[in-house]
Amino acid sequence: TFFEMLGNFSFGDYFKREAIAYAWELLTEGFGLPAEKLWVTVYEKDDEAAAIWLEEIGVPKERFSRIGLEDNFWAMGDTGPCGPCSEIFYDHGADVPGGPPGSPEAEGDRFVEIWNLVFMQFNRDGAGHDAALPKPSVDTGLGLERLAAVLQGVHSNYETDLFISLIEAAANILETDRLTDHSLRVIADHIRSTSFLIVDGVIPSNEGRGYVLRRIIRRAI
Repeated sequence: TFFEMLGNFSFGDYFKREAIAYAWELLTEGFGLPAEKLWVTVYEKDDEAAAIWLEEIGVPKERFSRIGLEDNFWAMGDTGPCGPCSEIFYDHGADVPGGPPGSPEAEGDRFVEIWNLVFMQFNRDGAGHDAALPKPSVDTGLGLERLAAVLQGVHSNYETDLFISLIEAAANILETDRLTDHSLRVIADHIRSTSFLIVDGVIPSNEGRGYVLRRIIRRAI
């Protein structure tokens, strides 16, 4: 699957407070998302980020949760930069199965993560010890397709305008009216992937990125 990622970086210029404020302002004021539709998580031990969200931004405790190491702590690898995360979820409504992040029902589709704020706060050595970075940094990722679905009032990426046009075109060629067919979604997704690769100068070949492109085209066919 090909996806596009929005976001922002800071290498020592600003950290948690600013990154959180920027994200909240863009989502609620810039894009106009209702604050009551957003759910926020932080790493379970990150009291600093929790205080910013709860006390400064004003997110209610009932739409806030602390999540463990597996989901809310980012690491480049066994060694190197690492740090806690703060994720922002959109609530698609009670008619969609699933529970809030951190709950036993979290695997459902009701709450969808749209933005992950990664706070690169430490450097991990070979022994697994985390030392504070002299200039902690920010790396955030906002999913373009998921945000587009939210802004267009649909639940699935494949219901957005970009995908619908591709799906309808494929369905017309194949003389089918089953627009929710999984195969049509695969075809549309792969058409978009190949388009981006070709525009970027990649051509089908038997090695490297050209081989990746060839495989994607084969799969679509």
